[in-house]
Amino acid sequence: MNSSKIITQIGSLPYTDVKEAVDYSLKHDIPFLPELPKRGDAMLEYIKHPGKLSCLEEFKKHKFSLVKVQCVGPATLIQAGYSKGEAISRIYEHISQILEGLSAQEIILFLDEPALGYSGVNFKELWEVIFSNFKVIPGVHICGNMNWDEVFSSSVEIISFDASKYDITKYSKYRSGKRISWGVEKREDIKDFKPGDLITLPCGMGSSLYNPEDPPRYLERLRKIAGEVSK
Repeated sequence: MNSSKIITQIGSLPYTDVKEAVDYSLKHDIPFLPELPKRGDAMLEYIKHPGKLSCLEEFKKHKFSLVKVQCVGPATLIQAGYSKGEAISRIYEHISQILEGLSAQEIILFLDEPALGYSGVNFKELWEVIFSNFKVIPGVHICGNMNWDEVFSSSVEIISFDASKYDITKYSKYRSGKRISWGVEKREDIKDFKPGDLITLPCGMGSSLYNPEDPPRYLERLRKIAGEVSK
């Protein structure tokens, strides 16, 4: 993966206009498939109809050297009441439809597991089942706190977390060869940036993210931070 490509985002955007959302995504070092909750793309909604994302058709009109896509994770679906088999089946179908016809040399796939620390399931086994079916760079996004040693001992290559709230560098098995996707508000949130790491917005930016005028402002903030950590 190109270590000079640093800035991406988790996925959800406040837009209602599909083209506007995709155009905004394309401004990032690593474009990401936008999800538009205002158009029904919340993760527990879109998984009811796998592959039905507002921006997917428009996004696939473009070609990428490196791109990031995401899907709700299996632990989250099991927490929401799905059986293990149904969770895996729906996720497999959703990812398959995203990747079909997506023109990219490399693809990062994040499984979105916001409250993983409370799931109580063998998430590492579930992730392995899903990632083994796709030619992607495997990653996971986690919003809350948890036993990070468990995540670092998993097979994922990139761990995305809210660095504005948590410091995971204190954990005994920190890194284990993993790349970090730092969810930041300011430069000080990044404790140990290394080549191959990414920078995103934190997941807890709140309702301000849903002001259509805010995303470009946050992108400028990320660009400034990226310039600082790259020196």
